[in-house]
Amino acid sequence: MTKKYEVCFADELPVGGRKIIEIAGRSIGVFNVDDRYYAVRNRCPHKGAPLCRGMVKGLVVADEPYQFEIERDGEILRCPWHGWEFDLATGGSIYNPHKTRVKSYEVSVEPLYEFADDPTDEDPSIETYPVSVEASDGHARAMIYVHLA
Repeated sequence: MTKKYEVCFADELPVGGRKIIEIAGRSIGVFNVDDRYYAVRNRCPHKGAPLCRGMVKGLVVADEPYQFEIERDGEILRCPWHGWEFDLATGGSIYNPHKTRVKSYEVSVEPLYEFADDPTDEDPSIETYPVSVEASDGHARAMIYVHLA
């Protein structure tokens, strides 16, 4: 059974940003890549480095010498100690994705609403008003969650 843990409000983690958090005794990095959110264990499988403190870059591809392009910008996490690279979406290593990987976690972004436990239990003699928390643009704030099995 999976359990979800609050990370932060989505508007607190800008595009290109990261947040390193402690969840259930695990250090986990949560990344915003073009409003897609990824979470990986903050421990490089090579030598145990704090992986999520590394640079986030693109994938360098080349069809011929001296001709290269950058693809998937912002989706590749590079270990700060030895430069091993990992795909934020899958956790797989770039050089050997079938054997070496970092643990990745499901991430969800959900509107944050608060409801009474059971509206039928309300006392009709008490006047109540609906309340919502909204961002300045008029939308309800969304919460980012990491799911652990």
